[in-house]
Amino acid sequence: MSDFKNKNVLITGAASGIGRLMAEKAAALGANLFLWDLNPSGLDSVRLSLQQNGNNVHTYVVDLSDRAAIYDTAAQVLSDGGAIDILINNAGIVSGKPLLEISDEQIQRTFDVNTLALFWTTRAFLPRMIEQSRGHIVTIASAGGIVGTSRLVDYASSKFAAIGFDDALRMEFKRMKLPIQTTVVCPFYIDTGMFEGVKTRFPMLLPILKPEYAVKRIMNAIQKNRRRLVMPRFVMTAYPMRIFPMAIFDAVNGFFGINKTMDEFIGRTQSKEREKVSV
Repeated sequence: MSDFKNKNVLITGAASGIGRLMAEKAAALGANLFLWDLNPSGLDSVRLSLQQNGNNVHTYVVDLSDRAAIYDTAAQVLSDGGAIDILINNAGIVSGKPLLEISDEQIQRTFDVNTLALFWTTRAFLPRMIEQSRGHIVTIASAGGIVGTSRLVDYASSKFAAIGFDDALRMEFKRMKLPIQTTVVCPFYIDTGMFEGVKTRFPMLLPILKPEYAVKRIMNAIQKNRRRLVMPRFVMTAYPMRIFPMAIFDAVNGFFGINKTMDEFIGRTQSKEREKVSV
């Protein structure tokens, strides 16, 4: 079991959405919180809210597309609170556009935040986890990292990479006999605003997940050291479907409407200049 009580827990993208909800749940379990986000006002809000309940909360404004900023902020965290026991890589961004409508800069930033930041945060905190012979690295990926879809070419690719990151990292820890736990989370769309406007053809099988439900499942998975959490379970059918010819695989996905889920996508626009950002 990964116990949160008196443990140092770092959550990226903690100013809103499931990041904030996870911070609230971890605080209720007695964790010492180290919260990262690009949104200073959102961080202030969650910090003040949690501190009113007597929780130990540290907040850091950091751009996860900036490797140097990640390393600098990680050094400050280690100085402020010591080793991180549970690292939850949650922050992510989505453009929600066809490939030829995304700028080069948007594609680069998608991979910087959704994929490469996983490497930089893990490299920053893993050595201290190894020293203390404990630690848990959580990767919030996506069902989009299991099955790609239209208007998510950059996002799905970055999440496929995130799942691969977790797979290989887990195997590396096994080979090196390191007592570090990993959990990868692959949810269908969560109703936080990041994917505002998405539709599902069969909500009984592929529901748009409620944030509170998703966070409850995620926190339970972390506590029980589950290696993988896929929500809803129906998404797991994508794995055996891979053995069929691609035409059949695509036809099944088409029947369930997966390739049309983004047709009415709006997303959460934080400003006219910025992408839709999820935390």
